[in-house]
Amino acid sequence: MVRIILYIFLLFLVCCIKINAQQTFKMNTLPENYYKAYVNGKDTIAIINLREVYVFPKVKFKNKREEQKYNKLVRDVKRTLPYAKMVYETLIETYEYMETLPNEKARQAHLKLMEKDLFKQYKPELKKLSFSQGKLLIKLIDRECNQSSYNLLKAYLGSFRAGFWNIFAGMFGASLKSEYDPKGKDALTERIVIMVENGLI
Repeated sequence: MVRIILYIFLLFLVCCIKINAQQTFKMNTLPENYYKAYVNGKDTIAIINLREVYVFPKVKFKNKREEQKYNKLVRDVKRTLPYAKMVYETLIETYEYMETLPNEKARQAHLKLMEKDLFKQYKPELKKLSFSQGKLLIKLIDRECNQSSYNLLKAYLGSFRAGFWNIFAGMFGASLKSEYDPKGKDALTERIVIMVENGLI
């Protein structure tokens, strides 16, 4: 029952795309075969952006149980991070598309169609998430979107229903208002996320 409620909530969250963008997203692209450069006297010097290199000290475990807990967190991050990134991409793409629609009726029609498609596509996979993975996904969505799951639901469903879902989640030890703390209690998770994103684990 808990897992059923969890995936229903997560599917709602994936559909939370009727929000006001809090920042402007711009892509700076150049034509093919063109590269950024600057002229220094008679020399043209190319500008190349290198990827950041992350170096972490080796993790030291106090006992076998702590090592198993770390390995489980690595598996859970690998499982849930793609969904968190998908939610972020969906929010941006859909917001930009909805801005082109002529009125609220057309926007609502698009939302309903998209919700139906998302349920059909992601329901089988989200059903397989464990409760701990669902709680981690809530935090990773905050990391990617820079907004808590509660705020996303509030924008989509309204304050009352967002509050209801938060109270319901609280009955199982979760909070939709959970904020990601990369320098505090989520420091180890952040390290794992960075390593996963850079193909280091």
